[in-house]
Amino acid sequence: MIQQFFLRPLLALILLAAPGEAAQSLVRYEASHEAMGTVFTVVAYGRDRNFLGEVVEQVFQELDRVDAQMSNYKPESELSAINREAASHAVLVEPHLFRLLEQSVQYSRETDGAFDITVGPLMKHWGFFRGRGLLPSPAEITDVLKRVGYQHIKLDPAARTIRFDKSGIELDLGGIAKGYAVDQAVEVLRSNGIASALVSGGTSSIYALGAPPGERGWHVTVRDPYQAGKPADTLILRNYSLSTSGSYEKFFDIGGKTYCHIMDPRTGWPVENMLSTTVLAPSTTESDALSKLFVLGVEGSRRVLAAHPDLTAIFYLPGNSPGHYRRTVLRSAVNHAAPGTLVEVGP
Repeated sequence: MIQQFFLRPLLALILLAAPGEAAQSLVRYEASHEAMGTVFTVVAYGRDRNFLGEVVEQVFQELDRVDAQMSNYKPESELSAINREAASHAVLVEPHLFRLLEQSVQYSRETDGAFDITVGPLMKHWGFFRGRGLLPSPAEITDVLKRVGYQHIKLDPAARTIRFDKSGIELDLGGIAKGYAVDQAVEVLRSNGIASALVSGGTSSIYALGAPPGERGWHVTVRDPYQAGKPADTLILRNYSLSTSGSYEKFFDIGGKTYCHIMDPRTGWPVENMLSTTVLAPSTTESDALSKLFVLGVEGSRRVLAAHPDLTAIFYLPGNSPGHYRRTVLRSAVNHAAPGTLVEVGP
C-alpha cells in the first residue's frame, strides 16, 4: 500500500482480556517479514520460545517461496514465465499454482468477472502497477479491455497446463495471492503443532488460528473507512479468516476527482460509491478473492453470497454527509448488529 498512494492500516489487531493462570505458562512470540510488497506479521503462542521462532522462520520461508513463484514484478517468477509464453503455447504449471489458478477462474465465474486475474493490463494503464496515477481516455480503456477477461484463460487439468487464446493477456494474482500466502503460512504453523496464532498479510488479509490464552478468539477491529485510528466494528475470529478491500488503500486525485485502485474489470474504470468491503470466510484465499465483492456492491453480491453459506460480507458505503458511512452486512448473525458491536465468528 502506498500513499499518493496513501499508506493507511486497514485493521487493528487487539487482544482484550487478561490471560488466566494456566495461560500464563504459554509464551507469546511475534515477528514480521517483508514479502509480496507488504509486511506479514505472525503472533503465535506456545511453551518454547525458541521453537516458536524456528517455526515462524519456516513460515517466512514459505512466504518467500510464494512470492518468488507468483510475483508479476519478478521476471524470473513462474507467473511471469506464464505471462510471456502462454499466448504462444500451453505452459506446464506447478500443482499448487495450477490449483490456485483453477480457484481464481471459479471465483471469476461466480462474480461475473468482478474478480478477474487478467486485470493486470488495466492496473498498468491506470498507473497502479508502479505507483503513478494516470487517467486514460475512454478510447484507451476500450482498447485495453480487449486484453482483459478470464474467459481467455484456458486450463487443462489433465495436462496441468495453461494457455491464453489471444496475445496480450496477463495474469495478476494481486487480488488473491496474499490470502493464499496467509493460508500457506497457517498450514506451516498447524503442521508444527501450533494451535494459537494470528497471521496478518499487510493487515488486510488475516487468519485467526485457534484463540489466544484465556480468550474465545482473536479480537480484530475493522477500521473506520474515513479514520484509520477509529474502529468501525469489532469481531472475534477463531479458525476463520478476514480480508478487506478499501478505496483508501491506493488512490490518486486528478482534476478534483479521486480514483481508487479497485478496478471493475468489466468496465475498465475504478469502482465508485463504495468505501470498503470486509469478507469473512473459512480460508483467507476465499476471503481475499471475494473481498472484491466491493466491485459488485450490496445488491450485486447477494447471488454470490448465496453460493457461499459460510461467507459474511460487511459493506461500508458513503453516508448522507461528508465523513459519515452506512453499513450493510449480508449472511451472518452480525446482520442486525449495531456498528461497533462485538460479534463472534468461527467454529
